[in-house]
Amino acid sequence: QVQLMESGGGSVPAGGSLRLSCAISGYLHNTYCLAWFRQAPKKEREAVAGIYVGDGQSYYIGSSKGRFTISQDSAKKMLYLQMNGLKDDDTAAYYCAAADRGGGSCYPSGTYRYWGQGTQVTVSS
Repeated sequence: QVQLMESGGGSVPAGGSLRLSCAISGYLHNTYCLAWFRQAPKKEREAVAGIYVGDGQSYYIGSSKGRFTISQDSAKKMLYLQMNGLKDDDTAAYYCAAADRGGGSCYPSGTYRYWGQGTQVTVSS
């Protein structure tokens, strides 16, 4: 059983930065993929970035490329999302997620078994 808990959300002005954290409890095998998703009001949930626990290979989706950085600290069992150059469109609830892909691609798509409760990010212009 894996449990995830996000923190670090808040309100920031456009152009600002935030670092989201996700504390991971339970056993996380090296074949796991971790990811950040977000969901804005009245919009579908969308993937932001993903990372492979085994070797740290990362993937970015859409507008997160070049602005966001996903990283992990395996020793501390933490997942992070550094967000720079925040825009109004980044306003959303952000969720971390985990899934065992058995060593396959960690491109953040498909079904994730474990989810955190979310942390709100609000960007104001």
